[in-house]
Amino acid sequence: MNVEQIIEQCISEGKFIYSIFTTPRKKSENPYKKITARAIEIKEEKVIQLEKYTETKVFHENLKYENAGEIIFELIKNEYRNINLFTEDSDYQLIVSKKGSIKMIEKEPSKQLLLMEHNKKKQYIINEGEPCSFLVELGVMNQEGLVYAKKYDKFKQINKFLEIVDDSLRDSKLSDNFMIIDFGCGKAYLTFALYHYFYNVRNMKVRIIGLDLKEDVIEFCNETSKKLGYKNLEFKIGDIKDFVYKSKVDMIVTLHACDNATDAALLKAINWNTDIILSVPCCQHEFYNKIENENLEPMLKHGLIKERMSSLVTDSLRSLFLETKGYKVQLLEFISMEHTPKNILIKAIKTNKETSKAKHQYEEFKKFWNLENLFIERGDINR
Repeated sequence: MNVEQIIEQCISEGKFIYSIFTTPRKKSENPYKKITARAIEIKEEKVIQLEKYTETKVFHENLKYENAGEIIFELIKNEYRNINLFTEDSDYQLIVSKKGSIKMIEKEPSKQLLLMEHNKKKQYIINEGEPCSFLVELGVMNQEGLVYAKKYDKFKQINKFLEIVDDSLRDSKLSDNFMIIDFGCGKAYLTFALYHYFYNVRNMKVRIIGLDLKEDVIEFCNETSKKLGYKNLEFKIGDIKDFVYKSKVDMIVTLHACDNATDAALLKAINWNTDIILSVPCCQHEFYNKIENENLEPMLKHGLIKERMSSLVTDSLRSLFLETKGYKVQLLEFISMEHTPKNILIKAIKTNKETSKAKHQYEEFKKFWNLENLFIERGDINR
């Protein structure tokens, strides 16, 4: 492999450790006599931090890990003549001639990847460095358990979700007939994560159904489940509004279900008397066209502001509606796999709490925004 391929591979596989760049090729144009690049973690995000040394000062720049390869190769190709590159597989000494040709000397690896951060490294339910079969199958980590750089956000999202699940089950009486339905499961990262969590962390048998409208996605998920040997996990094609289940459902999960699908899922959960609801809402189309308040017209007349406002109003009303049905509700910040600002998760736990206050607040809130005839209030969705 050439130098560019080595850098691309060590970045994509998360094996880059450290690099030192010295002897600038054009000293008069380059203010930095030396640059170092180090893999670290900042706020649970894996980055490559550059330290740029002038004669009197040091400047820092953080690069997204998966995007750093191109910049590192540019420093080698055009900026510096002596480079030491340390990866988990090998050490490399690079010498760049005046004409730009690169001489490479490869040695046995001398360093280990220890991601240093300003605070302690976070312990996940699924830890990096420990191979996890479904994450390997879905291309999130390799056979050695190293998370691919481009999949690190998904890895964090999965763990954040499992932390919320774990906290939601704290006061629950669990049994091996625990039933979970994932509405709008998509490629089912979180569905497979749930199966792994209950069977391998909790040592508990559960039943899980994933539902989605896309036939090719469901086919992929069922094939993957079969390949992994996951029993009591099945995926079905169907619309949330039309899905019927006659037995007890203990947990409902819905992630970015579009249009009124989130509300349909919440209604299903309420009708089934589901104990735990975990929902990351998506669209707020219904409320966008309905919210109205004369005093807030200076804000609502702007489409961008109205869109963001309708999102907050919608999720606040969904939260209140669940409280009127006896649920204890929290709105939590969630890590979005799609990198959108829609990262609120509604966590609702069924209780025997008194609901008169919630019902009053719900009606007053609707009145304030001039909202009526809402989809979420219709109780005619098939069970």
